[in-house]
This record gives sequence, structure tokens and C-alpha cells, in this order.
Amino acid sequence: MREIEARRWAAMTAVAGTVFIAAGAFWLSFTSLADLAARSGIGAGQAWAWPLIVDGIIVVATVAVVALAGQRSAWYPWALLVGGALVSVTANAIHAVVAADADVPRILAASVAAVPPVVLLAITHLTVILTRTPETTTKAPAVMSFQAIAGEATPALLSGDEDPGTRDEGSAAVAGRRARGWELREAGWSNKRIARELGVHPSTVGRWFAVAHLTDTTDTADEREETTP
Repeated sequence: MREIEARRWAAMTAVAGTVFIAAGAFWLSFTSLADLAARSGIGAGQAWAWPLIVDGIIVVATVAVVALAGQRSAWYPWALLVGGALVSVTANAIHAVVAADADVPRILAASVAAVPPVVLLAITHLTVILTRTPETTTKAPAVMSFQAIAGEATPALLSGDEDPGTRDEGSAAVAGRRARGWELREAGWSNKRIARELGVHPSTVGRWFAVAHLTDTTDTADEREETTP
């Protein structure tokens, strides 16, 4: 119990930390993209929507990728995730090059500006994984309980021992139907008509007569060999 409690607290701490880091990365990327949108001709009242669209795709696509892991349809959120990440990183780098001071190298400014969207991508994925409940822990008790119930409800006959009374009753019923079938056959009935009368399949009636015919033929052959000098 102590180990489980320690793991739970560790997971909660990790989730809190990832949420805090993700919020900071989102805010840095948001301000840069909003300023870039305003410099690109988008009105000041609408510039804030552009970073929400770009970075929002990263967050939503990351959650969808984790939720659809292992399925064929996961390629679409993966495509959105890659596309959104590329747009965000590129836009942040361009904004850094445009807005950076002249004494700062452009490569350095672009590299620094690319960190927030990359961290946002990684930390969002980590947060989703930490908050995801493993399926094995929820399914295992249900499977065990089902097996226990099935084991209790399964009759002892499944072990391979058949009830003698049931076997005797079944054999007597089959013998009775077979005798009745012979009577109807001697009366000139067809196999299909006999099957309908006795409630069995026509192939069953055919096997009855085929086995009997084979037995008669074998007996006749044996008698012939015994009487042959």
C-alpha cells in the first residue's frame, strides 16, 4: 500500500509539473505567434486567435494520438501533430529573427524561439501519458471474476464424466427411434418421410440403414466362408 501511495503521489507531482511547464511554453509561443500575426497584417483584435489555432492543433492532436494508439486511424492525428509542430516552430523562429536585436545572431534567436513549441509538444504528450489509466488494471479483475463465476456455474459433467442415467436414457431413446425407423422402412416409407416422422435428420436415418446393411453383408460373408469346403 505504501508503494502504491508513493507512486500515486509521484504521478500527481509529475502531472502538476508538466501542466505548469506546458502553460509556460504555451504562453511564450502564444505571445510570439500573436505578435507575428499582428506584424503580418492581422488586426490587433484578431491576432490572438492565430496562436490558438496553431498551438491548439498540437495539444488536440497529441491527445488524439495517445487515445488512438495502435489503430489505423491514428495516422490522421499524427499528420496534424507533425504539421502543427512544424508551423509553430517555424513561425516562432521567424518571429525571433524579425524581432531580435541586431547584435543577436539570427540562428541563436531562432533556436531560442523554437524551444517553447517543442517543449509544448513533448510536455503535452507526457501529460496525457501520465493521466492515462492502464487498461490492464481495469480489465484484470473483470476477467478473473468472470472465470470464477464460470468455474462455479460449470457442471461437473465437463470434466469428462457423463451421467450414467442420462447416457442410458439417451441410448434407449435412440434405439427406440431406430426400431421405429425400421418398421416404417419395411412399410415402404422413404428416408425423408421417416426423418420427419421421428424428428431427426434424413442423413441420420440413412446411416441407420447403411450400418445395418453393412453388418448384414459382413455376417453373410462370414457364413459363406465357414460353409465353404
